[in-house]
Amino acid sequence: MINTILFDLDGTMLPLNLDQFLKLYFSAMGRKFHDLIDSKTLIHYIMTATDEMVKDTEYRTNEIVFMDKFAQLIQSDLNVYRQRFDEFYDREFFEAKASVVDSPMMRDSVRLLKDKGYELVIATNPLFPEKAIHHRIRWSGFEPEDFVYIPSYEKNHFCKPQLLFYKEVLRETGKKPQECLMVGNDVQEDLIAAELGIDTYLITDFLIHRTQEPIKATYQGSYADFYQFVQALPTLEQVEKMA
Repeated sequence: MINTILFDLDGTMLPLNLDQFLKLYFSAMGRKFHDLIDSKTLIHYIMTATDEMVKDTEYRTNEIVFMDKFAQLIQSDLNVYRQRFDEFYDREFFEAKASVVDSPMMRDSVRLLKDKGYELVIATNPLFPEKAIHHRIRWSGFEPEDFVYIPSYEKNHFCKPQLLFYKEVLRETGKKPQECLMVGNDVQEDLIAAELGIDTYLITDFLIHRTQEPIKATYQGSYADFYQFVQALPTLEQVEKMA
């Protein structure tokens, strides 16, 4: 029986215009590093190092994978860049908040799940530092303390769409696949959790689907549909009585 809800962030628990987010994010990043590197080269290096994280299957933290690749590309003092990245996520990163779309219904859904006793897990792709993920959780109307587990590139070793990411989340939370529901908007990155036996709910408002393959989700619908779905769920106490 399901007792735990895994939430993707961007486009799911945090409704946002992804194109606008990336534009604001990289624009602010370019200005932050303007005296060290031109913005186009910086963005290329960040994307290249990020791709390295996504593809890597060795048991190394995503941060190590990213920084190792980034250091190869810049051929400069990595510590200078590390400090600048750290400052960026404390300040300029907040400019990207303008891409967030208000969705009271999604907030109500998450709060209702919490009220019903379900354990809530953030299952965002751990491509960002912990502080950036915490910022985005707060942008969605919640606090990091509302969730029993939050991935980040400092502590996680794999990325979506690798099954290794979901295996790590299950291992770290002590959950079995049949206890979980994965809620996300990305067909390739989120629905792959089903291969481990995790039920899935595809949020369609900010749908990401990169191919023409048929969509296979346990459930799917808009934010409004998801709210109705949550309303119909039993409380965790009722679930435990049925088990």
